Amino acid sequence: MSETPIRTNAPIMVTGATGYVAGWLVKALLDAGATVHAPVRSPENPAKIGHLQELADASPGSIRFFKADLLEVGSYAEAMKGCELVFHTASPFFTDVKDPQKELIDPAVNGTRNVLEEANRVESVRRVVVTSSCAAIYTDAVDCEKAPGGRLTEAVWNESASLDYQPYSLSKTLAEKEAWKIAEQQSRWKLVVVNPSLVLGPLVGGKPTSESFQIMKQLGDGTLKMGAPRASFGVVDVRDLARAHVEAGFREDAEGRHIVSAHDTNLLEVGQSLLSRYGSEYPLPKRALPKWLVWLVAPASGLSRRFVSRNVNIPWRSDNSKGIKQLGLSYRPLQESAEDMFEQMVSLGLL
Repeated sequence: MSETPIRTNAPIMVTGATGYVAGWLVKALLDAGATVHAPVRSPENPAKIGHLQELADASPGSIRFFKADLLEVGSYAEAMKGCELVFHTASPFFTDVKDPQKELIDPAVNGTRNVLEEANRVESVRRVVVTSSCAAIYTDAVDCEKAPGGRLTEAVWNESASLDYQPYSLSKTLAEKEAWKIAEQQSRWKLVVVNPSLVLGPLVGGKPTSESFQIMKQLGDGTLKMGAPRASFGVVDVRDLARAHVEAGFREDAEGRHIVSAHDTNLLEVGQSLLSRYGSEYPLPKRALPKWLVWLVAPASGLSRRFVSRNVNIPWRSDNSKGIKQLGLSYRPLQESAEDMFEQMVSLGLL
């Protein structure tokens, strides 16, 4: 199935434009000649937005920056003016938090509410694409066993995350439910949701802020040289995920949620995918740590024993067929995503 062309007759707003996933989305839009409206916290700070301006300068498209804050009602009005399509990618992704309500839940839920309620007020908007997550579908790999046919589908919702356990997953679940609630109360614009698994692959520019880079760093810096647990999850390349957003935004019949995940894998497999190219230079994990050992040392490693019990040596499985069939998606090999990301981190001095 061929890629859907990007329509450039109206500006396109992208929240979180300086982020990991949005960088590749913005690049695709600019390369197609679109005008991108990028609401950011510090539009005057070249350290934050310089790489996006460079992308625009090297492309047929253009970018305009607007000052906005996820938690400030009405702050997206100027950026959204005249837009028919809105991509809402902005949401915090980190796990080391002291106050999950304040640091994760409020920004995710209130930010989604602010963006979508602004779409209600801007008459030109016809579609909103929200970046949710597979975390809004599951908390732990063991949840796959209860899913239809043992695989996560778009019909499944996360029911086990809490403020005390996996609050990031709770933030994504509550934010997506808020999006659907607002969308269903009106009929002018259409909501389409993208639910990616763990995102790997290179940055398009800027500085790495995603938790994904911390995971890759641990694989390469010796933290896991004695072995890695088979902690299970799905993986998707950031470039394929950007394409999924484009298809969700411009494909006429796109609807509902879409699991965007290329590989059912685990931490050890991701590390082993790097061995052929980097195994002689970096202390990559070569063997699996036994689950009993991971469980024993979990508290000292910053993991909960509940997480170990529910994710290590338990297969993670998802059904990604809807995205393949309805959005025309195809996926890069895991090794390509991991190697491209690792190589960039080496060049940036992060390993």
